[in-house]
Amino acid sequence: MLYLQPKETYRAVGLMSGTSADAVDAALVEIKAEGERVQVRLMAFAAYPFPPALREEVLALGECGTTAAVCRLNFALGEVFAAAALAVLERAKVAPSEVDFIGSHGQTVYHCPPVGNKPGSTLQLGEPSVIAERTGITTVAEFRYRDLAAGGQGAPLVPYVDWLLFRDPGKSRAVQNIGGIANVTYLPAGGGLEEVLAFDTGPGNMLIDGLVRALTQGQETCDWNGRQAARGRVEPGLLRELLAHPFFAQVPPKSTGREAFGEPMVTQMLAEGRRRGLKADDLIATATALTVETIAQSYERFLLPRGPVEEVILSGGGAANPTLRRMLKARLGPIPVRLSDEFGLPSETKEALVFAVLAWETLRGRPSNVPSATGAKRPVVLGKIVPGTGNLGVNEISPQWLLTGEKNCGMI
Repeated sequence: MLYLQPKETYRAVGLMSGTSADAVDAALVEIKAEGERVQVRLMAFAAYPFPPALREEVLALGECGTTAAVCRLNFALGEVFAAAALAVLERAKVAPSEVDFIGSHGQTVYHCPPVGNKPGSTLQLGEPSVIAERTGITTVAEFRYRDLAAGGQGAPLVPYVDWLLFRDPGKSRAVQNIGGIANVTYLPAGGGLEEVLAFDTGPGNMLIDGLVRALTQGQETCDWNGRQAARGRVEPGLLRELLAHPFFAQVPPKSTGREAFGEPMVTQMLAEGRRRGLKADDLIATATALTVETIAQSYERFLLPRGPVEEVILSGGGAANPTLRRMLKARLGPIPVRLSDEFGLPSETKEALVFAVLAWETLRGRPSNVPSATGAKRPVVLGKIVPGTGNLGVNEISPQWLLTGEKNCGMI
């Protein structure tokens, strides 16, 4: 079923917040179909920071959340996602009435992939009804749920768009994203969608960021420009211990998240650091090496048996870390590692852009999961659609009022 009026070019906003929960990335794009390919042009990008109190609640939710907290945060995050969409439109001087739709990933607070006969589940917050109401723009959200219902992991969802944008008739590519979690899409030369392999390789920035926050008592949130990792020394014994985590040897399809590589592993590394007498910079260098080594080992275990990797295309926040990038190039050499920027897609914008394209396919009634990547039984149309209401202007409601307690919440 087609939910869009047919036209040559669509304008859309893609919204994405990663596992670090530091900001909502908002990308305003133009999307145009060209035969079996799609052309996506970035018009504007904005990173809209989370209010600090909201971020702390989100990070705490996975371990000790209450039903009331989930309820409040769902609407508070909806306000932040709506504000991010309006912010990128203001930056581009584009009115909401000129935008066809919004694709919002939401904020993942828990992801539990299926294991054996045990079904999986996932939870992304950021109420799409709030986004549609505040912006007046039709909003598509909750993309992961249908793939899980079809027996898949609900992740990764990026491979469909990677295949649309980066496949090459004569060159096999690995499209490597390094967000909070790192994931790879393998595109065999000239291969169809059914030949795509994609999976999470392990932690990306999540472990590095968590250690920096802990070691600086929250004064710093990430290893800016990889300076600490560059000063530090990788501890081989600790790295070997971390690489023994069972996820890394697990055969795809597979996905992971904060439950495996968030606070529990941060706590483990801090304890090991104290026991081994490591400096803070050494811990950050070792965490960075873990991201690099798990990417490289994933290629050796799961990609190279299928065919060559002739080029790596790197994107995500980790691509902006020069130390991580240098270490990855050294580990993967002589395979060339190129930034997605070279293909007209700035690395920090990619994930937000992906959800604009996925929303476009949803509104066209087209499946956009990749069963060979997620393990789903069949291709399915992803997401839920909340109709827009016209141009309502800028939202005057602050998400902060939703963080003041639970006294107005109760049973109905």
